[in-house]
Amino acid sequence: MQEGTAMLEGARRVVVKIGSSLLLRDGRLDRPWLERLADDVAERQERGQSMVLVSSGAVGLGRGALGSDTNQIADRQAAAAIGQVRLSEAYRAALARRAITTAQVLLTPGDTEDRRRHLNARATIETLLGHSIIPVINENDTVATDELKFGDNDRLASRVAQLVSADLVVLLSDVDGLYTADPRIHHDAQHVPVVHAITPTIEAMAGEPGTPLGTGGMASKLEAARIALAAGAYFAIAPGLPEGALASFFNGGRATWFLPSVDSLTARKAWIAATLTPRGRVVADSGALRAVQKGGSLLTVGVLSVGGGFRKGDPVRLVSEDGEEAGVGLVNYDEAEAALIAGHRSDRLLELLGYDGPDVLIHRDNLVVAGSRDPTG
Repeated sequence: MQEGTAMLEGARRVVVKIGSSLLLRDGRLDRPWLERLADDVAERQERGQSMVLVSSGAVGLGRGALGSDTNQIADRQAAAAIGQVRLSEAYRAALARRAITTAQVLLTPGDTEDRRRHLNARATIETLLGHSIIPVINENDTVATDELKFGDNDRLASRVAQLVSADLVVLLSDVDGLYTADPRIHHDAQHVPVVHAITPTIEAMAGEPGTPLGTGGMASKLEAARIALAAGAYFAIAPGLPEGALASFFNGGRATWFLPSVDSLTARKAWIAATLTPRGRVVADSGALRAVQKGGSLLTVGVLSVGGGFRKGDPVRLVSEDGEEAGVGLVNYDEAEAALIAGHRSDRLLELLGYDGPDVLIHRDNLVVAGSRDPTG
């Protein structure tokens, strides 16, 4: 598939989801498989791609030590608490062989949906990636309840892609993609290499939720695809076996590709412009506004005043000295801090704030300029 093949090398940021069935064999970690995955991830990083891993397996690893295989929520959460330590150590050791540092990040839905927590999680992952550290992300199963869960790591992977504006999400799975029907039942089912839109026909291929095919299977993967596409990311379902599956995928191996209609940055800015109500105001001078209109971030030195009672992560209106609307964006500081650093250069922020915060008030990726023909500003 030509467009997907071009994305394989062109993706700046890639989220890879690894399922439990790939990592575990009879409840034990498959170390050779994981070490080969680490080699493949290291190769992508050496090619200049930022890699984010979303990994299942904590509950499965912890169950053996707990001595319980029930699905009671307390037992699952206890197993996750045990297994998460083992899972994190396994990834650390596998990637340390290639001199790569890993970091554990545990998320709940609130971390991606609440604006302030969203911004904090995004900043943390951005900082890790900026230091060539690979985040290994999982749902925080030890505290999440059924009402406050992503539900599965397929959806979590796409939420993470949305969080960090990833270009590509790859689900490594025990299946090699979408089929026209369940191939375990219908032997004439055909593999679907490309999906341009998730239509009712495509949904019917995945099976209904609540069926053996749909529960935790292809139906959840389609929902994950929908989230990724809305964020402007390409999405692929690829086979995770045998060893070397990620390298095989990047070499053009078999998969089902889902193609977005917009890029990730456009999708993010459309979300800011269309769904968030500004909660404050930032007044900037003409020089700062010219820089913003050319695609730059809003620097603190160009800020004249702030108001409205906003908090870090809130959407704010950007206006000129005469009150003309200039844009809307997500602010990196509470109003009191923003007022303190307004008009000052970034090299004074540590002195003024007492800590080393972001060097811009609104980053260009979180800023939509008024009067743009599209949400990219």
